[in-house]
Amino acid sequence: MSRFISQLACRFHPEASLVEDSRAGDMICPECGLVVADRIIDVSSEWRTFSDDTNSWGNSRVGAAENHLLGSTNLETMIFSPKGTNTIQQPRQISTADRALKRGYDVTRMMAGRLHLQKRVVDHACECFRQCYESKCVRGHSENAIVAACIYIACRKEGADRSLKEIYPVSQVSKTEIGRCFSKIMKGLSGANRPKGIDVTNLIPRFCNNLNLTQEMHVQKASIHIVERAKDLCDIQSRAPSSLAAASIYLACLATDERKTLNDIEQVTDVKASTIQQVYKILRQHATDLFPSNFVFQCPPANLPKP
Repeated sequence: MSRFISQLACRFHPEASLVEDSRAGDMICPECGLVVADRIIDVSSEWRTFSDDTNSWGNSRVGAAENHLLGSTNLETMIFSPKGTNTIQQPRQISTADRALKRGYDVTRMMAGRLHLQKRVVDHACECFRQCYESKCVRGHSENAIVAACIYIACRKEGADRSLKEIYPVSQVSKTEIGRCFSKIMKGLSGANRPKGIDVTNLIPRFCNNLNLTQEMHVQKASIHIVERAKDLCDIQSRAPSSLAAASIYLACLATDERKTLNDIEQVTDVKASTIQQVYKILRQHATDLFPSNFVFQCPPANLPKP
């Protein structure tokens, strides 16, 4: 209800709740029938009232909302022929730019769907794709590589971190090409719009969930603590976030006697077993200081297996 309508009141019955006659556009007092206001505009959707139209599809006559990601308005003309005949659709004229953008948005939604990303991340990726298309900063690269790079940026910007190793399988292009697109896009972004680096602690909960651990929360908390402490105690600055997450989870699983092999963690994190072993070797040297002070070891640090 608008502010104007909320201020209306019958002068004879000021406490009565007015009744709206949407057909006539009047506001009526239910106590005495006084028309308090007329010509009220109905701001709700306009609906079809054809008596012979039994199909409820397409009842709304106003169409879909305008898509701000496209350059022109997305209007269509629908011509409904008499009952029993086919429906004729008069297509709108769409520009070449809008056609390319729409195709890119469809690819973005398809890839994002495979990664199970939220709508806010998908919208951010579509907006990033539009900016890339308009600035032509990644001309010459394949559409899939551009979309994958936009999704990678959107995930980092929205705090839904995904590694390149998780994105490139659904994009059907190499990590190298995605990385090149990412670098070119980053050069065109201002400091305020540049996404932050991947936070390893955002990767660990998802990896632990996919491992189907019996002590999931215990391993997850220990892994996050290991990564945070390792930043100060270990030489891991050059290691990829996904490698750190995989190695910390592996170390936490061994300490809690959670029976997960390197191959199990490799399948979930998409980090090679050899890489996990390399990082694990670094973490194991400081295992006593990496775990929380109240952590209960099922396997003492001195008995942890050597890589």
